[in-house]
Amino acid sequence: MRIEVGAEDLLRTRFAVSPIFELQNLLRALASPAPGFPETWLARFRSGFDRVRTDPCLTAVLALKTTRSGANFYSPPPRGMGQTIERDLAAIRAWPLGAAREEIDFYLARRRVTAATRSILYADTVLDRLADFLERAWSSVLAPEWPPIRAVCERDVLHRSAELGRAGWAAALAGLGPRVRWRDGGVELAAHRGSFGTLGGAGLLLVPSVTIWPGTAVYCDDPWPKAIVYPVRGVGALFEPSPPVVPDALAALLGRSRAQLLTALGEAASTTHLAAVFGLATGAVGDHLAVLHRAGLVDRARSGRSVLYSRSPLGDAVVHGATADD
Repeated sequence: MRIEVGAEDLLRTRFAVSPIFELQNLLRALASPAPGFPETWLARFRSGFDRVRTDPCLTAVLALKTTRSGANFYSPPPRGMGQTIERDLAAIRAWPLGAAREEIDFYLARRRVTAATRSILYADTVLDRLADFLERAWSSVLAPEWPPIRAVCERDVLHRSAELGRAGWAAALAGLGPRVRWRDGGVELAAHRGSFGTLGGAGLLLVPSVTIWPGTAVYCDDPWPKAIVYPVRGVGALFEPSPPVVPDALAALLGRSRAQLLTALGEAASTTHLAAVFGLATGAVGDHLAVLHRAGLVDRARSGRSVLYSRSPLGDAVVHGATADD
């Protein structure tokens, strides 16, 4: 599959996060074997998943998704980096019932389901009922872990935005996924087949995802804009968080906690992500980062709803100097 990208498309290409996409992929991974994800990571969600496992709506939701596609009505397109689960659920409830039933017909023609599942999906209240279930599943399963997941996605977008300014779209799109590359004014996706169509000056929607790892997804059908969902950079650190080794000299200078944070900020991160990695209170991390920022050791930049911190050139010099001394 090749996506032809014109000058107008480059100007209008944007990033977004999709809470509902992450939730649905996670539910699917928890309901059946998911070789792409470490069990140690999935285990963090299993107690919450057990609270919704027996809900008959779970089977109905899973029936509308395959390894290669999923119903649009229960995975509405995100609008930007500030997308929330509340907006996603409102979009599901507002979806035209007739359009939803067309998609239900499509998926149920391709798989066998129980009479109970069929009755849920063909009820007049299907949109509200599935949205209510997804709201419960969000609260039980993903909400507690969403802040660090969002932070990893925002960090990826910050990195790609910086690459865009430094070296153009070829650098910004590098590493979007297996066998994805920029060539001769377009994006080529060797893992996908079929016609993508033209962007027509509307630009491309790029959606970083934790739960798509290690593959990619492509959206070509209305009402989604043309979109690529791709695995975020640094997802391994989210799956298996491990604090970096802190030089003794740096710990003596700054204190152990601040030295840990400064060492970890070779890549941008939010206070929430850092708190999860180091097992610290979010407020304590914020206080330490404020001190490091006033000392000129870290920079900060807003990305979506988060503030991301990264080492400044002075911070790099301090960390590298302490490492060399050790």
